Formats: sequence, C-alpha cells, structure tokens
Amino acid sequence: MTAADRTDPPDSPDAGRDRQFATTLANGIDILLAYRPGEALLGNKDFVQRTGLSKSTVARLTHTLVVLGYLRHEVALAKYRLGAPVLAPGYPLLASMQIRQVARPLMKALADEVGGSVSLGILERTEIIYVETARSSDEQFLLPDIGASLPMLTTACGKAWLSRVPAELRDPVLNRLRLRDPDLFARAAPRLAQARQDLATLGFCSNRAEWRHDVFGFAAPLCKPVDGQWFIVNCGMVARPGTFAAVQKQVGPRLVTLAQTLEGLLGLR
Repeated sequence: MTAADRTDPPDSPDAGRDRQFATTLANGIDILLAYRPGEALLGNKDFVQRTGLSKSTVARLTHTLVVLGYLRHEVALAKYRLGAPVLAPGYPLLASMQIRQVARPLMKALADEVGGSVSLGILERTEIIYVETARSSDEQFLLPDIGASLPMLTTACGKAWLSRVPAELRDPVLNRLRLRDPDLFARAAPRLAQARQDLATLGFCSNRAEWRHDVFGFAAPLCKPVDGQWFIVNCGMVARPGTFAAVQKQVGPRLVTLAQTLEGLLGLR
C-alpha cells in the first residue's frame, strides 16, 4: 500500500481515525521535508522513494508546490529546488524563542573554549532539529547550522532528549522509530539504556562516533521545558582515535554547567 492509499502519514499512526486530518496537506509537507542537508535538487522519483507516495500523487503535489512557490522547477534537469517561501513560516518561530538570544553568548564561549560546535535543539517529528548554533573558528569542518536535523537513536542530543522527557512524550517517538527501522532500534536499545544511566550519574549523554565517524557528541537536556519545548544543548568535537575519554572529561562537565547557567537565566531553577 502506498502513502496515497493511506489515510495517515507514517509518523502519525492515529491520524487515520481523525476525520479532521488533511492527508493531502500532510503529503505536501512530506514532499518539502524530503530534502536532506546538502541536497539542492530532487526529482519526482526521489520524492516517490522517500515518501512512499504514488507517482501520480507526487506529480500533482510538486506541480502545486511549484505554483505556490514552495518549489522551483529546473526544467532542463527535471528536478526541483526548495523555494524561498519555505523559509517564511520558520522565522516567526525562531524570532519568538527568547532562549536563543540568552543561550547564544554562552554557546559561543564554550565553542571557543573547547574548539568545537555547540548547538541548541528541539524535537521535530522523530529527529532533533537545531534552532541555534555556534562554532569555534578553528574547527570549521563541523558545520551544523540552524535547521539541521539529527537522528534520535545514534546522536548524543537524540539520546539526551529521550532520556529526559516524560514517558507520554518519549513513548510515541520510540514507537515510530521502532516501526520505521526495527533492526536499528534493536541495536540502539542498549545504548539508550546506557544514555539514561549517564544522564542520571553524569548529567549528560555521549555519542562515541556512532552517527558520524569523525565526530564525538555530548548533550545535556534542560531540566524543564521552555514554552512547551524540551531543549537540548549539544556539543560536537573532532573525533580522534584514543581521545574520547579525555574529550568527554573536558567537554561534558562544561556542557552541564552551560545548561545549568541557562536554566538559571531562564528562571527554570
């Protein structure tokens, strides 16, 4: 069964029982979300593969999105670029996040101190998306940016989110991840248990080059939600063989201090 035959998108298992759910709208959003970091052009075949929608449905949706400006059609290449209107809905959200302005100087100071990249992330469906980022000048190959998304199961920030939030938020996300990739979920389960233990004892979670072989990751969640969102402070560092323990000792406690300072400034403590 293709997505065109469903009444619910893959990440919303209960949507089929909601008569108010607009499947066509959801499918159109899935087209826009099909792009991955670094990708400028996708074709209808790519959209079919990534969304599970039928060819005819994808053709109608891409045509509509072009007419509305959300996609730009490169006729000679038979592919599509994201259009500028995609940016417009995100700006009011980012501008309303006071936490970004408060966190930015603290993040930059830590990035410069440890020589890495420090980011602030929230949940987006089943991934973590960055809403603020700062990096040191000497590690430019670490290039996270606002809007970059990271997987939940194999990154420090994803594991920190799963380890901190209450069960009513965590369990639906875990269920979607389990259904999407049972093998990956089974491999990741022991690391999730270790992440919960690390958060309880150390105050942060770690990623020992699980997601990217060239990056160590460390993440500390805030103690409470801000405006209904659970924020994660994440730090990425260059992964060099034999240095994980030393880097973790250097970065982890400083990241916890940053998170606690931010909590105090926001009145969470």
